[in-house]
Amino acid sequence: MDSHQVIEALRGAVPEGAVEVAPAADGMPAIYVAREHAVAVCTALRDLPALQFAFAPDITAVDYMPREPRFEVMMHLVSLGVAGFGDTPKRLRVKVRVPGADPIVSSVASVWPAAGWSEREAYDLFGIQFTNHPDLRRILMPDDWEGFPLRKDYPVQIKQPVKTYEPLQVSQEQFVANIEATRDRARNE
Repeated sequence: MDSHQVIEALRGAVPEGAVEVAPAADGMPAIYVAREHAVAVCTALRDLPALQFAFAPDITAVDYMPREPRFEVMMHLVSLGVAGFGDTPKRLRVKVRVPGADPIVSSVASVWPAAGWSEREAYDLFGIQFTNHPDLRRILMPDDWEGFPLRKDYPVQIKQPVKTYEPLQVSQEQFVANIEATRDRARNE
């Protein structure tokens, strides 16, 4: 199933203009979903008999700074192709464009509950807010951490010189004495 077939299957189930074909360089079908229709489209992708994308194994984000919209939230979806979960296995990449000035998108945790963890990760590392998320808080960084480390404008500062070697913690004489003591113990055992 390609992107055009997915959009055709969605016709009538989602508002007009809610989806469009996205380029798919790696062969996986991809669609863009309007930010305000993300939950409705994802619900249709899960519930329509022709699609039945029952599993969202990964949700992540990409920072395209300085381009606007700055972020894209990407969801990888799978139709398993087993009884009750679609006739044939299918994959789909769903992209939601999110502006940098207003990085907010609706949570799809109500559609796929396991998506909550991936959304928390995107929030923690990119600062994208997921409205209606059941437990949106940091998952990787400490609670008092300032900023979002995977944003392209995140200040990276190294305050410590890079160590190219570690000096010996003991002198050469102490090292030799330790080796000899170890050998002596091994001989006496």
